[in-house]
Amino acid sequence: MMKLSISAVALLATVASAQAHQIWIEQAEGQNAIIRFGEFGENLREASPGLLDKFGKPTGTLISAKGEQKSDATKTANGFTLPFKAASGDGIVAEDASYPLYTWKQQGKDTTNWFYPAARLITGFAEQKPKLILDLVPTGRDGEFKLFFKEQPKAKTKVTLVTESGWSKEATTDEQGLVKFDMPWKGTYVAEVSFTDRTAGERAGANGAEKYDGVSYATAVTYVNASGLAPIPAGPAATPGK
Repeated sequence: MMKLSISAVALLATVASAQAHQIWIEQAEGQNAIIRFGEFGENLREASPGLLDKFGKPTGTLISAKGEQKSDATKTANGFTLPFKAASGDGIVAEDASYPLYTWKQQGKDTTNWFYPAARLITGFAEQKPKLILDLVPTGRDGEFKLFFKEQPKAKTKVTLVTESGWSKEATTDEQGLVKFDMPWKGTYVAEVSFTDRTAGERAGANGAEKYDGVSYATAVTYVNASGLAPIPAGPAATPGK
């Protein structure tokens, strides 16, 4: 039986940890939006130097009644800052289409995968159209979302709603891609969904075409509930990975 070196095990653990994460969008009152990377429900925000440096070039788009404004994000010590913020009625989407490909063994064969993280911030539940490849959008009814994959409704897919305290609830989209949650507390909620498309393909890389065996999409939607019960306090911030 082949034995892995300590360094190889550490590398595999780092890759697995990174792919288990998602990105989400935070926006403190009066400040511009920030793309975070980590685990919202574990109060974990990755930092630089560290796993945050694995990102390629995340971008964000502000969606408002005036139209759309797209921009690259600027890396800071614990996230990527966008040059705008969402006012009431606005939304923001973000994605990193150039996250490095990673290779792992599956049934004794090397498999190359593309991790495609994306996020959406909503300021209300007015109906919105999908903008991301895997997109969870509000439907016009409080607490209800509709999941789309490549602009088509996606049924029978698990969606998890989490708070920073670690509370979570799972639900599955119906045949129309719909899923609904109660949000009893004030504060920030993040709805997380992921899906792996095992269709092989290739993408443009810095050194030419890069082939992959599948794409792992992960999307998170942030919503701040202004009413409800006092929120469950978040635990201490988790230590970022290296």
